[in-house]
Amino acid sequence: MTANDLKLYHSAASPNSRRVRIFLAEKGLTVPLVSIDLSKREQDSQAYRAINPRSLVPTLVLEDGTAIGEVLAIWRYFEDHYSSAPPLLGVTPKEKALVTMWERRAELEGFAAVMEGVRNAAPSLKGRAIAGPHGHEPLPVLVELSRQRIRDFFGDFDFRLAEAPFVAGEKFSVADITTLVTVDFAARSFDMPLPRNALALKRWYDNVSARPSTAA
Repeated sequence: MTANDLKLYHSAASPNSRRVRIFLAEKGLTVPLVSIDLSKREQDSQAYRAINPRSLVPTLVLEDGTAIGEVLAIWRYFEDHYSSAPPLLGVTPKEKALVTMWERRAELEGFAAVMEGVRNAAPSLKGRAIAGPHGHEPLPVLVELSRQRIRDFFGDFDFRLAEAPFVAGEKFSVADITTLVTVDFAARSFDMPLPRNALALKRWYDNVSARPSTAA
């Protein structure tokens, strides 16, 4: 299924962009991609800020020029607009609530912790401790706090995945997408791979990371 009348501004280096690309791959949707080079600060260019004043990727631009930022908002657009594709935000009210709950936990407890740690530790991100248009100096004290939060996240989600095949229950959902991207982000950018004793989380990771969509 192709949506040629849309544009998705993204970056290969952006974990949030990857969350959307995996979602699209799971849906079987092809959307024209426009690459933004974060290393060259293209997200801060006048041209891109005219599209997204917050200088963040990804951003979905509709045929009428409407720009939609934020991963969840982009997911929601595709979920509702392409309802024939496999649902990833839940079907019944109960499923929708559980998917939202677990995806939110993965984002706040895991993804945000990694992002905070990376941005406060990387010398190349000096003055950009928080993503967006405003400058913020890093706080080194937050780096170790982030590591503790990630360790807690690994432990909590290992416990969760010992009782369910997928993060939100019986079906693959956006909660799995955010958790997967978080695990890879922690390992690749913050030197925090999965603990050896997180057996359920490792079993889930091996299963989910084998899905073709994760290469998107």
